[in-house]
Amino acid sequence: MSSLPRRVKSVAKATTSEELPSFLNLTSESEEEEEEWEPKSKIARRPRLPKKTEAKTKKATAPRSTVARKMVKKVAIKEEMDVSLPIAPVEDNKMQLLKPKEEDAGTKPKSLNQKPEVPKKMEINSFQGKNQNSLVSDEKPSTSVPVVKQEKCEEEFAFDEPPSKKIKLNACPEGKPVKNLGGNKIKEEFEMNWDIVQALSEITNVEPWVCANLIRLFQEENTIPFIARYRKELINNLEADALREVQQTLEELRTVAKKTHTMIQKLKKEGKLSSCLLKGLLNCRTLEELDHVSAPYKTGSKGTKAQRAKQLGLEPAALSLLQNPVELNLFSYIRPNTKGLANIQEVEAGVQHILADIFAKDKDTLDFIRKLCQQRYISIQSTLAKVSSKNGNEKDIDKFQLYHEFSCNIKNIQHHQILAINRGENLKILTVKVNIPDGVKNEFCWWCVNERWRPKQFLKPEFMRLLRSSVEDAYKRLIYPLLCREFRSKLTSDAEKESVMMFGRNLRQLLLTSPVRGRTLMGVDPGYKHGCKLAIISPTSQILHTDVVYLHSGQGFREAEKIKRLLLQYNCSTVVIGNGTACRETEAYFADLIMKKYFAPLDVVYCIVSEAGASIYSVSPEASKEMPDLDPNLRSAVSIARRVQDPLAELVKIEPKHIGVGMYQHDVSQTLLKATLDSVVEECVSFVGVDINICSEILLRHIAGLNTNRAKNIIEWREKNGPFINREQLKEVKGLGPKTFQQCAGFIRFNQEYIKTFCSNKKNELGSRALLTKAGALGKKKSKPTPCALQQPNPLDQTCIHPESYNIAMRFLSLIGGNANDIGKSDMQQKVDAVVQKEGLEVTAKRLNTTVHTLQLIIDGLTQPEGYDIRTDFDKPDFKRSIVCFEDLSVGAVLTGKVENATPFGVFVDIGVGKAGLIPVRNITEAKLSKVKKRRSLGLGPGERVEVKVLNVDIPRLRITLDLIRVL
Repeated sequence: MSSLPRRVKSVAKATTSEELPSFLNLTSESEEEEEEWEPKSKIARRPRLPKKTEAKTKKATAPRSTVARKMVKKVAIKEEMDVSLPIAPVEDNKMQLLKPKEEDAGTKPKSLNQKPEVPKKMEINSFQGKNQNSLVSDEKPSTSVPVVKQEKCEEEFAFDEPPSKKIKLNACPEGKPVKNLGGNKIKEEFEMNWDIVQALSEITNVEPWVCANLIRLFQEENTIPFIARYRKELINNLEADALREVQQTLEELRTVAKKTHTMIQKLKKEGKLSSCLLKGLLNCRTLEELDHVSAPYKTGSKGTKAQRAKQLGLEPAALSLLQNPVELNLFSYIRPNTKGLANIQEVEAGVQHILADIFAKDKDTLDFIRKLCQQRYISIQSTLAKVSSKNGNEKDIDKFQLYHEFSCNIKNIQHHQILAINRGENLKILTVKVNIPDGVKNEFCWWCVNERWRPKQFLKPEFMRLLRSSVEDAYKRLIYPLLCREFRSKLTSDAEKESVMMFGRNLRQLLLTSPVRGRTLMGVDPGYKHGCKLAIISPTSQILHTDVVYLHSGQGFREAEKIKRLLLQYNCSTVVIGNGTACRETEAYFADLIMKKYFAPLDVVYCIVSEAGASIYSVSPEASKEMPDLDPNLRSAVSIARRVQDPLAELVKIEPKHIGVGMYQHDVSQTLLKATLDSVVEECVSFVGVDINICSEILLRHIAGLNTNRAKNIIEWREKNGPFINREQLKEVKGLGPKTFQQCAGFIRFNQEYIKTFCSNKKNELGSRALLTKAGALGKKKSKPTPCALQQPNPLDQTCIHPESYNIAMRFLSLIGGNANDIGKSDMQQKVDAVVQKEGLEVTAKRLNTTVHTLQLIIDGLTQPEGYDIRTDFDKPDFKRSIVCFEDLSVGAVLTGKVENATPFGVFVDIGVGKAGLIPVRNITEAKLSKVKKRRSLGLGPGERVEVKVLNVDIPRLRITLDLIRVL
């Protein structure tokens, strides 16, 4: 749950325990809330809430009127959740976005009136109260649901879910139900000394009101594709990548909060928790800070020098030196027979250790040194390790040649450099250190002695010397290592995130490669000894023929006859070659035959496609299930051909990390990598959409809201009952509740022609069966009507419009004088343009009582031609007829090629010579990029075609440096 309500409560409510905050007591949260709230007056007003459907009224409204004491917990939770709503500045644009979330303006101000410490939120709510009556007519709802009657605003998107599973939220952004807030499985409500919304906003640079909305949306288990497409007004139109970053950061902050409170409970149980330590723990924002503060108290630790000194009873002496040094006499602590107190030097050392520990754990001190470091030149240095220079593998050492004597400011170092240095260090080839200049230490020590830790009374010279040495000891032994760990950890974390995000961007570009429809393709998996595996597939991906040919063992001419015969037999003029072993030789073989017009009358072309992951897929259970009678070696040839025919449908079968378009993907957090790549696959499949009646189970499980079991249930339902007629039928599938339906419905498509044909055939069949029944041919047994007899196709189901917006879409159609059967036709485009040009989007949206984002989505859905595919805007494979050799390249030559991989330091381009060339990032400028294509960032992605100039050819190292001329 969001931390906002917990924070407000902590401000308003006095601490119940003398030493520790109330959340450390072992009572449940719901019990705390029962003590805190006096909700009788609010419960009495509950019947004035918007009405529910008849099915729900029996369950949901009756308990409210009884005002039973046992309901206090739920009411308190619901009231508190309202506080977590994003509060935007009272400005026209943002206020418009946030208004809809407070539709029930009558109850919310009451719940906040008990918290006078939060003036901002009261100010907003007073604004809402003033305009409560105008909300019905003037307000733009934040969702796609039309608000024609006020009674319906609260049950939109609920899709008739039983209230026993959910609790309604009055001011929730979409008027949707939210999971029950009670129960043991909610782990994220942990109070800290920082606000989760503000922390999230600072880290991600996203507005606080958007962060608050996102926290709510993620809590309600909304998926990223659903939020990105259907909740744009709540997230300020953020893209999926930004949403993923916010989600990951939110998880990190919650992990810190959870681990902090676990540590607090543990230390409290062991009796080690002091108020000072508690404050330090609650201030932690990162796992590194938490580890630093809690390390001395972990079980199994032998204890720090400071702890051992405290056990000897020297803590009063250390505190006295800071607060009352006049009365301090260190000689009184000497115990000749006790180790650590035997003489004055040991006593001073013990006091020094305690003081150093106090300084190193102080928040103000750490904040000062961090701020100081930001203003100074801090560098990270790597050198060749002494051990590796003697014993290491020369080849591995040469790989890190750039980093043998490397130094760079931590503010300027590139992400790929950090990952390279870390890999070199892990292989024990490099030694890495963070260099903080001595000036930082000197200024820090002066500030500690003269300002932060300046004694309250005059110090004797020997005590002043002890104080200075304590500060220096704290810096050298505790603070400097902490800073180095923090810098390295932050740099590594940022580099890993960038690497994962780069992998995600490349993967998206690859998955959205434009499919090559309507061609018969020959897939070739090249090989030497075991031959080249061939597979010919039809335009509908059916396997027509498989074979093995031996092109590189002296039988090339004889095998050419077989290939020609197959190409002519199946009228196949496109060859797809995998880029693995023997790819170069196979490409040269086909290019030579094409140049000689050997395959005439066919005009044969070929393309090279990445075969990354094809071998892994060919032996997977999915491949065995899909192609049970085929040898695994031949399955890879089928996969290679299908990657050109429909890249998305084929590549989703392979674990994303095996597709191989990343950078240092084996060095980064595998959990983060898997979560991000799975999310990208889900985003791509959802945005492209799937035809529910023909798509595979593997593709279906990647739709937003669905998983393996739900996809399996959909396929089983389809096999048992025949094709789905409309989206409403999805609700009949086992395991597809209202929440799942809401998430997936907008991404599922229906081919209207196929459904109409199916339904008309069914009606004819039912009609003839009815005649037979009358005649008595079927006896007394009555046949059950099929789903088709009860269901009617809906033309809106072929669009990207969500079912929650169908009401608005139909009203818009009546406004423009259109017909749902004309969707995607030119007449529809003309009618839409006429109304939009006359009134404008904003005025039209206001007339329909919806938002501009929702209206734009409806317009897109109505005007896009039937069978529209967003991938048509992306690049197709690069088909060729001839080949260029590496040795033929010359500086200055201008070539065309296809982007193979993108990294932070440059882009690798396949120019058809067997080795990809590199366009350094400095050569990619905005002026050279296509103005037409919408770009997520200043960079190129896999699959894009470019024109390049050769700048340098390094034949011994097989390296080609290119300059980007333009994007084709």
